Amino acid sequence: MDKKVVAETLEEIGTLLELKGENPFKSRAYFNAARAIESLEQDLELLVKSGEIGKLKGIGQALTEKITELVNTGRLEYYEKLKTEFPSGLMELLRVPGLGPKKVKVLHEKLGITNIGELEYACNENRLLELDGFGERSQEKILQGIQYLKKSIGLFLFSTGWAEARALEDALRGHKKIRRISIAGSLRRRKEIIKDIDLVVSTHDSSAVMDFFTTLTQVEAITAKGDTKASVILKSGIAADLRTVSDTEFPYALHHFTGSKEHNIAMRARAQRMGLKMNEYGLFREKDNHLIPCKDEEAIFKALNLAYIPPELREDMGEIAAAESNGAGLPDLLGEDALKGVFHTHSTYSDGNASLEEMVKTARGLGHQYIGISDHSKSAYYARGLKEDDLKKQHAEIDALREKYKDITIFKGTEADILADGSVDYSDEVLKSFDFVIASVHSRFKMTEEEMTGRIIKAMSNPYVTMLGHPTGRLLLAREGYPLSIPKVIEAARRYNVIVEINANPHRLDLDWRFGKLAKEQGVKVSINPDAHSTEGLSDTTYGVGIARKGWLGAQDVVNTMGRAEMETYLQKRKVQAAKE
Repeated sequence: MDKKVVAETLEEIGTLLELKGENPFKSRAYFNAARAIESLEQDLELLVKSGEIGKLKGIGQALTEKITELVNTGRLEYYEKLKTEFPSGLMELLRVPGLGPKKVKVLHEKLGITNIGELEYACNENRLLELDGFGERSQEKILQGIQYLKKSIGLFLFSTGWAEARALEDALRGHKKIRRISIAGSLRRRKEIIKDIDLVVSTHDSSAVMDFFTTLTQVEAITAKGDTKASVILKSGIAADLRTVSDTEFPYALHHFTGSKEHNIAMRARAQRMGLKMNEYGLFREKDNHLIPCKDEEAIFKALNLAYIPPELREDMGEIAAAESNGAGLPDLLGEDALKGVFHTHSTYSDGNASLEEMVKTARGLGHQYIGISDHSKSAYYARGLKEDDLKKQHAEIDALREKYKDITIFKGTEADILADGSVDYSDEVLKSFDFVIASVHSRFKMTEEEMTGRIIKAMSNPYVTMLGHPTGRLLLAREGYPLSIPKVIEAARRYNVIVEINANPHRLDLDWRFGKLAKEQGVKVSINPDAHSTEGLSDTTYGVGIARKGWLGAQDVVNTMGRAEMETYLQKRKVQAAKE
């Protein structure tokens, strides 16, 4: 066995022992042994075979036995067993600059963090600020280190890809040789996770456009450059492809490169049944290869006897059949500017980094008619959850702000933990003091599907619960959602008249868009909430709108499309009804 592999294994054992909190002399022995093996000039296998390995400085009998087992068998039982005591992603945390085993141990034990994605989310929610050995500066440095590491992962949040794509699109739009330009691919379809950026432009001078694109300041490396396609790696680590076509070809290319693959296959099959041939270059009559002219995508769909299918729906999940008969089956999708207010916002009372007044003023600036303040409940100690006395102070401050800002309604709320037994983390007496209650799971994720489903449904049966927060608890690129029967939860939401959240935080985007149709069919309303922990986070609703649209939802399906007066009446009626139950 290669001495480097042996040394790395010993090094990792030493690290795992530190994470476990073992005697420091024990872990240090493995680190010293690793260095001794790595600096060997003799053949390691010969040393093991002859027994001379035990004569090396710092390698006693126990280490000799372990190194011998590793070299002779290719594995070490002690190491394999030790690894099972820790979450698989914990070692990844050590790749973050500034994080050693002692700090990783604190993060795991105090905050339950098991991988880089969870650490990033914890930093964004300011969970490290009051943790021993951490603080604002170290939290900032950790976030910077995570961004550096993420470049090598190859998958990115929609929000990251969208910002980069928009910057590229803006830069290209000003080029005089470009006639039309659009973002395409999974970004245009608003997928929650993306691999790369696709851009399509029409031009009569492809060479000039390619030269301009590949020399943009965002570009770190050029991986390919041809007559009609250029591929680059951006400084953010995201790959970006630019395809150039003639203006005649633009609609067909845009449709093709928007995808999805499954949608395109279904569309080509439909075209074939109509005696047509469809590809990225055009829509042609099969018999004579005559191009059917289409000035835009709408014309392509019309030529195939279909209503226009918005990009978000192009996943071959019933959209083509719905687009027949003048699009009678297609939904009137939620508009980008349809939201009148927001819920699920955090302030410095719990784990937000902006004061109540700063959050209210920013919401006003964004044109919102109302804002729902919902700091964490008392069991969320990791997020400085509010005890009853804290609530009294917060409610008094909200009352004062209501007097100061008459043009926006400030609703009193909470994000109350759903406890392991399904109870909600405040007494009913406290819960009735709120205008709304968001109930969310933040702990005990490793229940069975039946247990977790029952836990959440029990919480929703509490008459004071207004909304179910981030239903599956997933963290994109970090953690799968807990096991849960979403159909049963949605049915319970209908039964108990509970709103289901689309958490617009780009790390969550939960409820998953794939269940939007089901909620709509059941008559369950959703609320697009930013889960904002900063003033900047209030704008994250744009990502939630994309998910709602992708889930076939319209304005009538989303409660926070209600105006101020209607929302005040709606929440008041719910409170009155809850008091009767």
